[in-house]
Amino acid sequence: MVKKTITYFEKSGSANTEAVLAVVSERLDEGDIKNVVVASTSGATGGTFAQALGKKTNLVIVSTKPGSKTPGVWEFDLANKKEIERLGGKVIHQSHALSGLEKSFTDRFSGISHSEVLAESLKTLFSPGTKVAVEIAIMALDGGGITQEKTIVVGGTGATGRGADTALVVLPAHTNNFFDLHVLELLAKPYTKD
Repeated sequence: MVKKTITYFEKSGSANTEAVLAVVSERLDEGDIKNVVVASTSGATGGTFAQALGKKTNLVIVSTKPGSKTPGVWEFDLANKKEIERLGGKVIHQSHALSGLEKSFTDRFSGISHSEVLAESLKTLFSPGTKVAVEIAIMALDGGGITQEKTIVVGGTGATGRGADTALVVLPAHTNNFFDLHVLELLAKPYTKD
């Protein structure tokens, strides 16, 4: 039997970023994990993690793809990208693993795809940050940022502002092998879902 500590936040959102960083750093100190994957839309959260962990681990910042909100526009601040890379992190951008192409069919023809049901289930049962963390594990592996080994993934709840409020330890899987993904540990999450 193994006993682990889980950090729970009263509310979701960016106010939890520093506490999540502390939880992730503490878990890294156990020495059995070398990959940390962090969701960051603009690069601000990625920069926070890069300052602390960029030289200590394989830090991969996963951003949304260009065109997520405005066609042809990437929301990631290029100055943040440069700073993250200077600090030892990598930045990748991918189509969202749990929506991507299927979302365009939903938007055009209505209905809902299997991926969207999965995404909504993760958000509803656990938290939006949990959905993001699972999704970026897939995206980082598909994008070549990590190998298929135990990894810490950090997500957030975009509806309440940027930042991090969720951290998991996962065994990642590629998009085409999604059911091989396994959540090994819950490190931190908010009590609320919004």
